[in-house]
Amino acid sequence: MDEADWERRLALLWASIDDLGADDFRRAMDGLVAERAQGDPIGPFEQASAFDSTGHPDLAVDRYRQALELGLSGQRRRRAVIQLASSLRHLGKAEQSVTLLTAELDRGSDDGSDDLDDAVRAFLALALTSVGRDREAVSLALTALAPHLTRYNRSLTAYASELG
Repeated sequence: MDEADWERRLALLWASIDDLGADDFRRAMDGLVAERAQGDPIGPFEQASAFDSTGHPDLAVDRYRQALELGLSGQRRRRAVIQLASSLRHLGKAEQSVTLLTAELDRGSDDGSDDLDDAVRAFLALALTSVGRDREAVSLALTALAPHLTRYNRSLTAYASELG
């Protein structure tokens, strides 16, 4: 299999998600995934993402877990953790979401996925609100936001620390 060509076709499929019906999109994803080797973690991850993106987080959870167990790595691994945690929160399992995202935040971004650090924080903030830890959620969100501001970074960081 030509990996670059497969990734190109995958990107084209994702770009067409709004033009296809949910069932057609998932069928097309199944076709692409079928081209991958047995035991390849990318297949279950992309299928999980397709289920998630078409309103079926309940069908995505097991596939995210499978992809992670099979050794998904790099950006896809981190995306899988974020998306799994989000799906769990949507399914009323916010405590599991908090646990996953806290571990991911503690793990750090040593695999080239540091551009997802703030996404981890944002989804953790959502999960924290779902378990009634609103002050901690606001603190985390403000801490993630502060570096992106052109002014007030130091003040916002200090206020966020007071909340947490």
